[in-house]
Amino acid sequence: MKILLINTDDAMGGAAIACLRLLKTLNQTEGIEATMLVQEKKRDNPNVKAITETWLQKKLAFARFVQERLFFKFQEKNKEIRFAFSPANSGIDISEHPLVQEADIIHLHWINFGFLSLKSLEKLFALNKPIVWTLHDMWAFTGGCHHSGDCENFQDTCGNCVQYLKNPYPTDLSNRIWQWKSAIFALRLRSGNNIELRSGNGTAIVGCSQWLSNRAKKSSLFKDFTVKAIPNPLDTNLFSPQNKVEARAKLGLPIDKKLILFVAAKVSVIWKGFSYFQESLEILKTQYSHNQDIELVVLGESDAETIQKLPFKAHALGRISDVNQIVSIYSAADVFVTSSIQENLPNTIMEAMACGTPAVGFEVGGIPEMIEYPNTGFLAKYKSAESLAEGMQWVLFEANYEELSKNARQKVLDNYSEKVVIEQYLGVYRNLVAQVS
Repeated sequence: MKILLINTDDAMGGAAIACLRLLKTLNQTEGIEATMLVQEKKRDNPNVKAITETWLQKKLAFARFVQERLFFKFQEKNKEIRFAFSPANSGIDISEHPLVQEADIIHLHWINFGFLSLKSLEKLFALNKPIVWTLHDMWAFTGGCHHSGDCENFQDTCGNCVQYLKNPYPTDLSNRIWQWKSAIFALRLRSGNNIELRSGNGTAIVGCSQWLSNRAKKSSLFKDFTVKAIPNPLDTNLFSPQNKVEARAKLGLPIDKKLILFVAAKVSVIWKGFSYFQESLEILKTQYSHNQDIELVVLGESDAETIQKLPFKAHALGRISDVNQIVSIYSAADVFVTSSIQENLPNTIMEAMACGTPAVGFEVGGIPEMIEYPNTGFLAKYKSAESLAEGMQWVLFEANYEELSKNARQKVLDNYSEKVVIEQYLGVYRNLVAQVS
């Protein structure tokens, strides 16, 4: 069985990481030949192929991204949400690409930022090949936003988009995008009666979390499709606990401190909620004891001014791509903290817990499926810095840490290991292939 995974890139963001991990796991499975198709290849992986290879193709890819962003810039509510909404008005047609033509199953992941436009999607769906679409956010079933926040318009018809558009009205950009997606998916549903797709509609929608799959089921666009929840896979042999003292010595981190770890590709991204993290640290320092025992570790892109404002000594490690070093960082920490205010099923929480490091995070998205208080960490009240501080204090100084660490690791083994996840995807693939045989 030939599986073609499609993602915008193979380097940046949680979707790319999750897609690469699935690619590796699939190619370790007997009877499966998996390839990943991206817009521009940045990693040295023979199973990843790129649409753009020449200098001109790469420039055109960048031009598509710029065209999409400029188009939205004149309609955006403010610049803070510029990359939180994708109009998908610019993209490339890959329907005739040899890998697409040869594939038994097309497996879509995150395809925005100038890679696949709505027109590109329309042509892919018109091929009448079995399609799996793994959702890493809400974009597939909204009028363009990647996370709808408190808006529930996607359950009916998008439009009047006050959260993202400068001039919302009933037939605004979000409504036009929703209408186009509706037409694409309606055509797919009708194709279930043709000779190529004898039963069902040859399409499976997968949410990486139960939370996201439930949102998709409620959407007007996916109400007639099969929607499942399958988490991202993790190599639990690689992501496993290391001796804390040895990990810290290797990284040059203090042995005698309680280390709080914060991870984000870029800490300034608004939905990572760094301001809540900073406020919670201020509370931790002023309202709780033992604050002299605490230091911070920040992994990801950050500026010196931001780090200097933090109330505890911070070790800013910048961006690191060496996965073995990342495992050591997770193992060196006493607690992993995420202050994200919009999330699906974060790879970072999964990775930390696999290394035996308990997690603290807001009760949002798929995070409550991962952090189970009091077994694997602390679930903080949404957007409450006070609750986040309480969670850090509890994990570091009050909980049975050894038990917490063991439970965190076991949670990942039971739910997110490669063996557990791949069996669920194989079931989806086999069901789709049966629909065309």
